[in-house]
Amino acid sequence: MPAETAIVVVEDDPNIADLLDLYLRREGYRPYLCPDGESGLKAVADRDPRMVILDVGLPGELDGLDVCRRLRAGGSTAGILFLTARDSEIDRVLGLELGADDYVTKPFSPREVVARVKAFLRRLDAPASTVAPRYESGDLVVDTGRREVTISGTPVQLAAREFDLLAHLLDNRGLALSRRQLLDGVWGDNWIGDERTVDVHVRQLRKKLGDSLPLTTVWGVGYRLD
Repeated sequence: MPAETAIVVVEDDPNIADLLDLYLRREGYRPYLCPDGESGLKAVADRDPRMVILDVGLPGELDGLDVCRRLRAGGSTAGILFLTARDSEIDRVLGLELGADDYVTKPFSPREVVARVKAFLRRLDAPASTVAPRYESGDLVVDTGRREVTISGTPVQLAAREFDLLAHLLDNRGLALSRRQLLDGVWGDNWIGDERTVDVHVRQLRKKLGDSLPLTTVWGVGYRLD
């Protein structure tokens, strides 16, 4: 339930933090506000949130990219949504490669941020089918019910959006899917952003799963899982 859902907001601008706090509480979420990276990491460790809303430009030694990197290195599976005034492609790609699930550029609408959060959590909380599919391909095993991936019995840690993309490709294995189709199927029909977001997540999957992932690039179209 949303009332039980903790969301850590790491934002040094008190006006933006208070605005997000107001809109998130209206939807029944429990936000925890943090003004810097160190307090944000502590809040994640203490509160085990479902979602982290993370400003990129933070005061102190840790910026938002550093926080994201540490969270993923530490095994956190919380959704990470970047708030950033840096709207260049390289900054967006870097954030996604570090394990962020989504990003919103400043200035932004708080309603849009809340809508992104709700859409992300709704996908995670969608009821599983009676028998959740379990896929095996060589040494790769993907258990969609338990949201677990192993290679030769060794667990592989995937960010939530990476897992969703892998599961969607598996559900449509053998089909060549365009980037737009993948965005609609994994990020949602109303997601607004660069289609190259898909490429970033595909690179992460290939990096983590290596030759165990039989994923083919279909030039001019998108990707196909064989």
